[in-house]
Amino acid sequence: MASMVITNRSLSLSPLISVQPSRALVDEKITITVRNLPPKQKVTLHSLHQSEDKDFWEAFGHYISDEDGTVNMAEDASLGGTYEGTEPMGLLWSLQPVPGSRPGLRLRKMNVLLPMVVHISVHSGHIVHGFSQAAALATAVTERWFMAPGVRRVDVRESGIRGTLFIPPGHGPFPGILDMWGGGGGLVEYRSALLASHGFVSLALEYLSVDERREINVETTYFETAYQVLQNHPQVQRDSLALLGLSFGSSVTLTMAAYSKVIKPQCCVCISGSHVHLVNKSLFEVFQDFSINMPKARVDENNHVIWRGLILPIPTEPGKKVDVGRIKCPVLLVLGEDDQNWATKESAQDMEAMMERAGNKHLLTVLSYPGAGHLIEPPYSPHFRSSNFIIQQLKKKVIMLWGGQTKPHAYAQEDSWKKILDFLYQHLYNKPNASLQARL
Repeated sequence: MASMVITNRSLSLSPLISVQPSRALVDEKITITVRNLPPKQKVTLHSLHQSEDKDFWEAFGHYISDEDGTVNMAEDASLGGTYEGTEPMGLLWSLQPVPGSRPGLRLRKMNVLLPMVVHISVHSGHIVHGFSQAAALATAVTERWFMAPGVRRVDVRESGIRGTLFIPPGHGPFPGILDMWGGGGGLVEYRSALLASHGFVSLALEYLSVDERREINVETTYFETAYQVLQNHPQVQRDSLALLGLSFGSSVTLTMAAYSKVIKPQCCVCISGSHVHLVNKSLFEVFQDFSINMPKARVDENNHVIWRGLILPIPTEPGKKVDVGRIKCPVLLVLGEDDQNWATKESAQDMEAMMERAGNKHLLTVLSYPGAGHLIEPPYSPHFRSSNFIIQQLKKKVIMLWGGQTKPHAYAQEDSWKKILDFLYQHLYNKPNASLQARL
């Protein structure tokens, strides 16, 4: 009997790591705690994720256990690693490719029906490499989901539109969001899946194809048709719709809000975008005009491409920028002040001046984040200062410099996402952000 007691006690003193909740939406915080360590022991907490492209991503922080042999990431500071300070989500937002990986990687979720699986481990000592060979004191696994239980994913292939509709659980009808990404093209679903997890029907719209065999008609009518497809869906409140765009998707958003006689949104969200481009032209003509300005592009010492100069100085000619003074709905601009891809800060300043003169500046809210770059994504997503990019018009692969520093960019993503949701709840649900989120 005595030996049984000793065995149980020895087992209870083995290091234990817990991640709570173990399954969560990607914008939910988790609590990571390690117990049963010796007091004042140096340890390294490590996260590891294998992407759908089979690349490995890792992050790590250095900690010292307290008098009780515990490390709590919500309270204790990392002394070094891929992040420093008290950062409960540092093991996620500071993920980076493991040493020796292919250059220019960017971590993006392709199949939103499956979670992002992250392995969390604790190791003895403060180590900075060789994690695959280092024995772990304890391990745990956490799942990060873009889709809450009950959210439905529906392919949309009607009226010439190509996209994916995400519908929240419940009877509805719900407010609707037309969700548009940038000039990289393709059908990107993960933000729409997350918006549906917060109570909005979201249509992720493809409007620039990455498939050379398939062209999409990208005249104004394409976006108007997509808006009507969303508006006419039986689960959508037809008088409660928003436009949301990132990068060039913001340019489309502002154009539609200012000029379309069909699209009448209750509000617009524009992330890292600009109003500067040819108006009353097709997207083909708009991109042709950008190509003419390509000599304004620069490269840094690493041969990474910097595009922000393409639209500088901000033009004064009316035909070269959206007349934002025509917009009649609330607009939320989100930008990073270290955006190296597009001149978003200068564009915001010009938009403010234009709307001030037009008398509609009260409709504009600007969130400007020092140290943040171009790719402002949902919270706790890794920061990418640069990554591979295909210039669709030239079919050329480059490494694009997006800008930003990891910690301030992480703050911008967390803060702006909360404020984006608050903005959408206020103008589409006509009430503050209540407990509408579907939790795992």
